[in-house]
Amino acid sequence: MHMQTKFMLPVAMVAALGLAAPAMAEEDPEALAAEAREIVQGFFKELKGELVSAMKAGGPANAVDVCHKKAQEITKKHNKDGWKVGRTALKLRNPKNAPDAWEKAVLEEFEKKIAEGADPKTLVKFGIVEQDGQKVFRFMKAIPVGKPCLNCHGEKVDPELYKKIKAYYPEDQAIGFKLGQLRGAFTLSRPLGK
Repeated sequence: MHMQTKFMLPVAMVAALGLAAPAMAEEDPEALAAEAREIVQGFFKELKGELVSAMKAGGPANAVDVCHKKAQEITKKHNKDGWKVGRTALKLRNPKNAPDAWEKAVLEEFEKKIAEGADPKTLVKFGIVEQDGQKVFRFMKAIPVGKPCLNCHGEKVDPELYKKIKAYYPEDQAIGFKLGQLRGAFTLSRPLGK
């Protein structure tokens, strides 16, 4: 019996460690950030592909239609495995994308870093925060204004195109941008534990 106890204790310890390992891995910010980066890459690739195809097929007006009709569908498609995926900004086009307090603070931090000379393509912020009594992993990656973005978000948006934008988004604020400025950010979250 004494021998059984010796063997049972290591097995019990291994089982306990085996149960603890997934919880620790689930809360590893670096591992979660790597997963979030992959999700952002897939989301961005799909959204950009749709917009580029729309621009080639019918110009910026067609891209506005795609953005209005497909962007939310694409977003929902990437909401899986506990992840909530979205886009947000300080100057909104779609009010459904309004930032919460954490996102707003991060966007303001990104703006400050860009003003100090940071490259917006490199700006990322992530961490575990307490939200409604639960631990939640939060991740944001800056979206800089690229050349194609200027058609619909730049300082000189075609008046006819802007009428179409305003028809979809009557409270639009997302114009007046220059190349390289912060357009907004991809934002992801995932609840941790129970």
